[in-house]
Amino acid sequence: MHSRFQTLLGPNGFSIGLEMPLDNDWSSGGQRLAREEGRPFGVTDLKHHAAMARLADQLGFRALWVRDVPLYDPDFGDAGQVFEAFSYLGYLAGITHGIMLGTAAMVLPLREPLLFVKAMNSIDHLSNGRLLLGVASGDRAVEYPIFGKDYDSRGAAFRDTVQTLRQQAQDRLPEGIQLLPHVTSAVPLLVAGLAQQSPAWVGQHMDGWLSYPGTPQEHVRRVGLWREVGGSKPYITVLQLDLDADPAAPLRRMRMGIRGGRNALLDELQALQEVGVQHVSLHLRLSERPVADVLQEVAQHILPRFHLS
Repeated sequence: MHSRFQTLLGPNGFSIGLEMPLDNDWSSGGQRLAREEGRPFGVTDLKHHAAMARLADQLGFRALWVRDVPLYDPDFGDAGQVFEAFSYLGYLAGITHGIMLGTAAMVLPLREPLLFVKAMNSIDHLSNGRLLLGVASGDRAVEYPIFGKDYDSRGAAFRDTVQTLRQQAQDRLPEGIQLLPHVTSAVPLLVAGLAQQSPAWVGQHMDGWLSYPGTPQEHVRRVGLWREVGGSKPYITVLQLDLDADPAAPLRRMRMGIRGGRNALLDELQALQEVGVQHVSLHLRLSERPVADVLQEVAQHILPRFHLS
């Protein structure tokens, strides 16, 4: 296993991270604030993003995950963390110290490969080797013609760019030309979904799998498939969370996540660990409570159960 995954997962082989933006703009209060400020649905409030990232780092969450959403499409209604992913990772590298920085996930076919490698290497240097690079083929067809790219051939473009990343762009550079900065250790590549590839190809060429949200029972089949093609490589997923202030509030399932108190959250995380999930990124945009309060409670009562020193 890549040493960065050992840092991410820790001695227990299971850890908890956070999906950016650390904002609750999808909650009832968040939507009300967005209407008052004239922000479209899915365009997050960025007033506290830096403070929340620093807090997550201080509290011991293992990773911050950012998304690659080049354009805001009202039909999707989600602008991610608004900032361009690599630019934002550079900023996060400067204001955090120990937390891993991941992408979930960069849309490879829309990116110019040489500049992508340079950006990847730059972030890796600026973060002192904290980058985890999740990549994907993209699912927003409207973006492709805007960028002058062909949507139907995105699978082939994805494979070509993965090769370029693995070879540090040597497959595209003439003799004597260098792309700086060099990396001292290969950045691990994780794939979101299958990226228009076969499971066998993904298992062979990628270092880990970013799986879509699901119940523990739904993850059983997915983990089984990943173990068949990827062996012991990490299996990572995301969980939307609306954490009730009452620790004993029962679990209620919602699309892509759960509502309930911290006891229910603990049970859910333990169930995910038991079926083979190794890292869970908590998504808090539906949280009816302030994000900082949720981070503090999870850090105090949940992280010590899984993040063994």
